[in-house]
Amino acid sequence: MPLDSTVTFSSGNTTVELNTAKESTSNIAADRLRSIIERIERLEEERKALSGDIKDIYIEAKSAGFDVKVIRELLKIRKQEPAEVEEQETLLDIYRRALGM
Repeated sequence: MPLDSTVTFSSGNTTVELNTAKESTSNIAADRLRSIIERIERLEEERKALSGDIKDIYIEAKSAGFDVKVIRELLKIRKQEPAEVEEQETLLDIYRRALGM
């Protein structure tokens, strides 16, 4: 097939035209897409494994007598900036006082 020919594929209401001169570009794009998909798949598998590891640590903490909800809250707080934490604690204190707690 010459490099400048056009091939047309039809299926139902869809028609696709492929210019064979662009075939090498399409192969490069397909290789790049395949690479991206495979990297995402690997990372999703790693995330799944890490998620299982984290779950095991929470089970360990619970069996050691720690409150898992409190641990989760502590982790959430540690991710925040100190100023944000201070502001939230101040507001929480104000709201508790307003409610007589």
